[in-house]
Amino acid sequence: MRVPNLMTDGQMTDSPRAIRLGTRRSKLATTQSQIVADQLTALTGTPVELVLITTEGDANTSDSLASLGGTGVFVSAVRDELLAGNIDFAVHSLKDLPTEPHPGVEICAIPKREDAHDALCASDGKTLQDLPLGAVVGTGSPRRRAQLQAIRPDLKLVDLRGNIDTRLTKVTQDQLDAVVLASAGLNRIGFSEAITELLDFDLMLPAPGQGALAIESRSTLQDESPALAQALSQLDDQHTRLAVTAERALLRELEAGCSAPVGAFSQIADTASDKSGVTLELSGVVAGEDGTRVIRESISGAAADAQALGIELARKMLALGASELMTEMK
Repeated sequence: MRVPNLMTDGQMTDSPRAIRLGTRRSKLATTQSQIVADQLTALTGTPVELVLITTEGDANTSDSLASLGGTGVFVSAVRDELLAGNIDFAVHSLKDLPTEPHPGVEICAIPKREDAHDALCASDGKTLQDLPLGAVVGTGSPRRRAQLQAIRPDLKLVDLRGNIDTRLTKVTQDQLDAVVLASAGLNRIGFSEAITELLDFDLMLPAPGQGALAIESRSTLQDESPALAQALSQLDDQHTRLAVTAERALLRELEAGCSAPVGAFSQIADTASDKSGVTLELSGVVAGEDGTRVIRESISGAAADAQALGIELARKMLALGASELMTEMK
């Protein structure tokens, strides 16, 4: 389907203005936003302009995400521009989005997910088990730290912020033995060759929503530009949406932010065309700071009940002491 003249600013013209897509300034953010922009242009024939926005998380790269508040540090400034009408829609890494609804904003599409694994990028092609005793590994994620400590309590883990290039350089310059990053980000910017091991989900569960993108628009977009709203909806992948709905429901029920030591991954187990017959499998983990206590549970059920499955699994984990483990990390 091609949708002509999506954005005309109310003027009587056959030449639409470019659709304005708001994004963070990082190489990864602009790359993944350009992927969405190209898909939308191919669908509609209308040009898409990237509008670069500096967020709190981008402006402050010296402090840990937890100290900045974690939730929303990569999102708030973009949402402000969206609500002000300075952009038409925004693209985020879904794992950065707070689980609480934001007034005036909605997720209008979730494209097909990239690889959700965490990836080890180590010197000399080493795997996690190959790393020497006391190896120094960089990560800015409490979730990764906790799970790494559970697997390899001997590792020395150091807090690490910055773009992907900066983090990888610390390995190539022998400042660190390894870093752990999201496979999806490495794949999107063409750095897949830096991966020395994809960490199996049995070892490390990713952040809820990792590998997925969220396309956000104003809640009024359907009234403002029904053609654009319809075009964006065509970028939505139903299976990805169901999976991340379960993961984010778990995170929200745990009352944990995106910087909490919570991992989750959900996937479709049955690809029946009728949604009511599709089965969803969901696994979740909460780990204490030193990795000595780990609560990991799984559940499966009808994909149509994705949100309820996430809530049910979270309550099961809370009953096992998940809240106490998350408190340790604060």
